[in-house]
Amino acid sequence: MAYSVMLDAGHGGVNPGAVYEGRQEKDDNLALVLAIGPILENNGIEVLYTRTTDVYQTPFQKAQLANEAAVDFFISIHRNSFPEDNVVSGVESLVYDLSGVKYEMAKNINAQLETVGFVDLGVKARPNLIVLRRTRMPAVLVEVGFLNSDTDNQLFDANFDAIARAIADGIIETIDVLPDTLETRYSVQVGAFRNENYARNLQEELMEMDFPVRIERGDGFYRVRVGDFRTIDEASRMEQRLKRAGYQTVIVT
Repeated sequence: MAYSVMLDAGHGGVNPGAVYEGRQEKDDNLALVLAIGPILENNGIEVLYTRTTDVYQTPFQKAQLANEAAVDFFISIHRNSFPEDNVVSGVESLVYDLSGVKYEMAKNINAQLETVGFVDLGVKARPNLIVLRRTRMPAVLVEVGFLNSDTDNQLFDANFDAIARAIADGIIETIDVLPDTLETRYSVQVGAFRNENYARNLQEELMEMDFPVRIERGDGFYRVRVGDFRTIDEASRMEQRLKRAGYQTVIVT
């Protein structure tokens, strides 16, 4: 199966992101995204970009671009920052919650970046981030070292190609095993409609309550589903949350 990935270079245009001694995060993000893309394409993955130039987009616009393109994965590239300079260094990846293929991909990316020399600070849940909450596909935000860390900047500049390769390898490693690891997945279905507008309305309602919701199309129906779980127990916990919120549900595979 051919998979598609949207690469997002964080910030851009009037929003430089973190700034340190004249260095702007938006520039590092874009350079890295443009290096990762060809590696993925050479491995049979379709690549789309939120931006390829220095333009500003809101986080919601970035998520919307991915949703409209109906890509399989969304990967946002950033550099981190800490209130004090040269205190913290390392890479971390952020996901909506610590479950599913997005979590596996985040761990794989971090592990690959650790081989380049970064300290692995782990994978953290950030359900409040719009690019993780509003995307309808598995999404990972990668913080590739701290911009206000001389150690990380030296590593970033001296090993730029290896860093791009490491992130791409983490993505590829995850995608390569999908047919085996995802034979049985569980979601909680909250509704099935022939009218797309009804499905969209329900999706927006659930998004406002921070549920990881998506719409799946097929057989003339728009199915509103929440979550992507490996086990029935995880799906059951989500189902209980939805039921407490007043929704009728069914667990599907």
